Amino acid sequence: MNWTAAMDLYCERTDPSLWSEPLNALSNLAFLVSALVMWRRVRGQGLPLAVALCAVLAVIGLGSFLFHTLAVGWAATADVLPILVFIMLYLFAIWRDYAGLRPAWAAAGALAYLPFAALTVPLFHRYAPWLGSSADYGPVPVLLIAFTIGLWRRAPATARGIGIGTLMLLLSLTFRTLDLPLCGLWPHGTHFVWHGLNAVMLGWMIEVYRRHMLAGRRLHG
Repeated sequence: MNWTAAMDLYCERTDPSLWSEPLNALSNLAFLVSALVMWRRVRGQGLPLAVALCAVLAVIGLGSFLFHTLAVGWAATADVLPILVFIMLYLFAIWRDYAGLRPAWAAAGALAYLPFAALTVPLFHRYAPWLGSSADYGPVPVLLIAFTIGLWRRAPATARGIGIGTLMLLLSLTFRTLDLPLCGLWPHGTHFVWHGLNAVMLGWMIEVYRRHMLAGRRLHG
């Protein structure tokens, strides 16, 4: 990757200038608001992983803002890397705190996402080319659906929460996918809607974790 080369990937961008994507850039405030709301809900409750997820959620907004203003290679990395970190942390939470695995096994389960994505993302690109770059996120709803089913009997309320989050993710991915196909009809694109919905979805997933952990304390306390 050329770290300083200009990138034009979204409908709203029409030139390399800083504010060529105003809606895409400013909609990243949704991630910061979501992170702040959830931080206020989880602070002081002895949930360090939830606090970490809130911090990463805020960094997602900052990284995405950099990419949608500067639109260069290194900013693209700043955009996608925090998302990967959030996925890995949440998978660790699922394996450790939802499925009850020991931390070492939970970490291994989270790390297994990397080869899983490496194997499945090319399949999404090949067999669902209409997804465009959204195919890169294909493995995530697949895993969430699997966890919804797998946890249904063990933790039904948590499974329902993950299922709701999955539906939110699929809706937000729909708007992400439609950004370029609808560009001729709506020159602002729909990528900014992905930001808003995804911010709500990620905040909701933190809330699912918070509720699960507090419910476990009440059950055992």
